[in-house]
Amino acid sequence: MHLGLVSALCAGVLSQVACAQGNANDGSIYQFIDAERQKSSPSAMRDYEYSMAGSLFAVYPTYWRLNYNLSSQSPQTVNDFVRQYPSNVMSEKLAADYAETKAREGDYYSVREVAGSIENADASEACAIALGFNGAGDARALSQKPEVWLNTQVRQSLCDKLAHEMADNPRISRTDQHEQLIRMMRIDRRQLSSRQAPLDKSENILKLAGKLGLPISFDTLRSIRNDPNSFITRFNTEPFSEVNQYLYVYAISQLAHRSYGEAAMQLNYDINQDNHRHQRLLTDMARRYAWRSIAVKRMNMNTDDGFNMEAVTWFRNSLGEPFNYEEAEDYAQVAIHFSQWADVVNAISAMTAVQQEQRVWQYWLARGYEQTGKQSQARRIYNNLAKGVDYYGLLAKDRIGQRLTLNDIGGNAMPNISHKDEARVMQDQYFARAFLMMQNSVSAEHTGREWNWAVRKARLNNDNALALAAAKKAHDMGEYHRSIYAVDNMPNLKAAALSHPMPYQNSVMTYSRLVGIDPAWAYGIMRQESRFQPSARSHVGAGGLMQIMPGTANQIARGMGESTGSMNDPDTNIRYGTWFLNDLANRAGGQIAVATAGYNAGPGAARRWLPTYGTISADQYVEAIPYGETREYVKHVMENATIYSALMGANVPISQRMGVVSPRY
Repeated sequence: MHLGLVSALCAGVLSQVACAQGNANDGSIYQFIDAERQKSSPSAMRDYEYSMAGSLFAVYPTYWRLNYNLSSQSPQTVNDFVRQYPSNVMSEKLAADYAETKAREGDYYSVREVAGSIENADASEACAIALGFNGAGDARALSQKPEVWLNTQVRQSLCDKLAHEMADNPRISRTDQHEQLIRMMRIDRRQLSSRQAPLDKSENILKLAGKLGLPISFDTLRSIRNDPNSFITRFNTEPFSEVNQYLYVYAISQLAHRSYGEAAMQLNYDINQDNHRHQRLLTDMARRYAWRSIAVKRMNMNTDDGFNMEAVTWFRNSLGEPFNYEEAEDYAQVAIHFSQWADVVNAISAMTAVQQEQRVWQYWLARGYEQTGKQSQARRIYNNLAKGVDYYGLLAKDRIGQRLTLNDIGGNAMPNISHKDEARVMQDQYFARAFLMMQNSVSAEHTGREWNWAVRKARLNNDNALALAAAKKAHDMGEYHRSIYAVDNMPNLKAAALSHPMPYQNSVMTYSRLVGIDPAWAYGIMRQESRFQPSARSHVGAGGLMQIMPGTANQIARGMGESTGSMNDPDTNIRYGTWFLNDLANRAGGQIAVATAGYNAGPGAARRWLPTYGTISADQYVEAIPYGETREYVKHVMENATIYSALMGANVPISQRMGVVSPRY
C-alpha cells in the first residue's frame, strides 16, 4: 500500500490497529526525532502536524504545541485533543498535566471539564481532580479523603492543598475535623513547614480549630512551640478546658520532637501526681494522643537509637483512639520486631478494612494468629497467600510446608510464541511505537512511557498472548527491564525466563563461586538494582548492573588490590558487586537479609536495626526496617533470589535463605 494512502486512510476510516500495521515502517519515527529537537517552536510543530498527520507518531507535534503554553489552553482544546487521539498515553498526559496546572491556579472549572479525559491518574493527578470537584461541592472529591485527610506521609503539594481546602467541604464531619486537628497538632513543625509551603504552617490548625469552636491563636501556638514546658506547667494549675486538651497534645508533641524520653517522663509525671488532680484536667483522649505522639517519634528514631520495647508500651497506652495508616504500621512493625503478637493483631485491627486486606498485613495477621493459638485462622490465610509467588506468598508456602515448583513460576524454558502473536506486536499501535523508539535509541522517558502504556492496554484487554510476545521481543533485544515489566504487570502471566532472565551467566557464576556466595543472591540483587541495564545510573551516581557507588567501587578495588575499573563494564561490575556482597555477608556474620539491607542502606544502618538480645526470624527483622525503600528492597531481593534458586535447580526456600537474625555483631 502506498504510504501516502495509508496516512489518508488513517485520518479517515481505517482502524487504529490497521494504521499501526501500515505505519510501523512509515518513517514517522525519524520525523518524531527531528520534531523533538524543535519542540519549543509552536510554528515548527504546526508544520510537523501537517507532515505527520495520520502516522504512528502524529500525536507528538500536537502535544508539544499545546504543552508549550499549557495554561493558556481551553478545556475544550484539551478535550478535543483527547478525542482526536483516544487512549493515547500523550493525550492522557496532556489532560493530566493540564488538570494539575489548573488546580494549582485554582481554576477548578477547567479541572472538572477535563477530568473525564484522564484514564489513569497518579496520586497528584487524582488530587488535582478532587480539588476540581471539591471546588464545586461535588461528593466525588471525597474519593481522595482516605489518602489525604489523615495521611502524614503525603508528599504531593496538590494533595496538601486538597486536605487544606477539604476542610470546607460540608460532607466533612465534626469528627473528621477533630481527627485532622489532632493529627496536625502532633506532627513535627519541620514536617509541617515542608509539607504546607506556601501555606503558613499554622494556618490549617487555626482554620480547623475555628470550625470546632476552639479559641486558639497563632501567638499561643508559637509560645508553646518555643517553650512547651511552660505551657505544661500552666496546664496543671489552670481550670479544665476543652481547648487545653488540644494544646496539651500540641505541647507534649513539641516536647517529643526534641526528646521523646523527656516527653514520656513528663506525661508519666502528670498522670501519676499524688493528688491525681491532673487526671481531672486531662481527658482520656488527650492522654492517649499524647502517648501516640511519643510512640511515633520513638519509632522515627530507631535508626539512631535502635529499637526499644517502650514504643510498644506507648502505643498500647494510646489504644482507644483511631490510628492513621502510618501510626498503625509503626505499631505493627515494633510489635513484630519484639514478637508481641497480640499487639500485632491489635495494630492490624486498627487499620482500615482495605489496608487489612493487603498481603503484607494478611501475612502478619496470620503470624499473629499462629502465635496466639488461632491456628485454623492462620492456616486459612496462609493457604490463600501461598497461591502467589511474591515475597509473602513464598513465606506463606514455607509456613504450611509447601515448596516452590517450576510450574509455579512458568518453568525455566523460554516460552513459545506463535507467528501470529509475533506479528501482532508490531500491528498493535501501542507496542509498535514503543519498539520503534527502542530501535532508534529514543530517550528512556518517552520509551518507558509508551511501553508501560502498551502493557496497560494489553492488561485491560486481557491479552496475555500479546504481552508475552512483546516481552519476548524485548528480551531478545536485550531490553530486559521492558520484558520484566511486561510479565510482572500482567495478571496470571507466568514466564520466569522473561521475568527473571539470567544474562551474563558466565560472569555471575564464576565470580559468585569464586568469593563463595550464592549466584541466585547476586542475580536477585542485580534484578532489583538495574533490571540488567549495564549503563543504568541512579540519581546519586550509582552505576552499572549492580549499581555500585563510585566511593564503594574505590573501596572494593583497594580490597581486591587493584585500581578501580569501569562500572559500565558488565564483567567488572559483576566482579566488584559479588566481592562486595561477600564482604557484607562476612561482616553480617553470614546473615543474608542483614547484608542485603546493608547493600542498600549501608552496613551501619543495617547493624543498628538488629535485635539487642535474643534472635528473631529474618522476616521480622525485614518488616521492622525503618527505611521504607530498604524494607521493600530486601523483600524484593529475597523474592528474586528464591525464584532464581528454583530456576538454577537448588530451590532453597525463602525462610531457609533468610534464616534468623542474631543480636548486634
